[in-house]
Amino acid sequence: MAGFAKFQGRAVCIIGHQKGRDTKQRVLHNFGQPKPEGYRKALRVMQLAAKFHRPVFCFVDTQGAYPGIDAEERGQAEAIARNLREMSRLPVPIIVTVTGEGGSGGALAIAVGDRVNILENGFYSVISPEGCAAIMWRDSARAETAAEALKITARDLKEFGIVDEIVPEPEGGAHTDHEAAAQMLGITLERNLMELMAVPVADLVRNRYKKFRKMGQFFDLHG
Repeated sequence: MAGFAKFQGRAVCIIGHQKGRDTKQRVLHNFGQPKPEGYRKALRVMQLAAKFHRPVFCFVDTQGAYPGIDAEERGQAEAIARNLREMSRLPVPIIVTVTGEGGSGGALAIAVGDRVNILENGFYSVISPEGCAAIMWRDSARAETAAEALKITARDLKEFGIVDEIVPEPEGGAHTDHEAAAQMLGITLERNLMELMAVPVADLVRNRYKKFRKMGQFFDLHG
């Protein structure tokens, strides 16, 4: 889903995954798994945002890009790769929030941001725990073991520098009180936006590039 909106009186661009709340909605939205045309739509809207100097808010909640043969035939990997490249150099602030599930490249394709937030009960991973367990141990029932090894929780992600901030949720989770969850997230988004709007465009793009380049770098202090 993508479009333009007003946030605290300021025109912004909104892009996000939508899974749906019942079976009919989930089928309509392909269970939140984008196809190549979905990523291309997101990119077109981001390019419009850049043209009109609108900050971009991305909301991530997907188990990953659609893995079907038809999606591969239409260039799924190319669409994701292009988004990664173009988002890395988009000349406007990009604020990303993982609202539930962030799955692999399907999530990252709209998650290259200057600030990356995650709701406290959300998770973000290169693969689902079930998929990891099936590959590593040929037993998807060992998903809990895989989840522990993958370090996919908000706290783990913050510790490793994958996300910048953990956004608190209402008691019982964001799904129990949408209004309260939106208010809590709104405070973080407004602060992020004010900070990023004060950064010159050249510095904004340079800092974003450095932010993602340093992820996954580890050094042996004894070597």
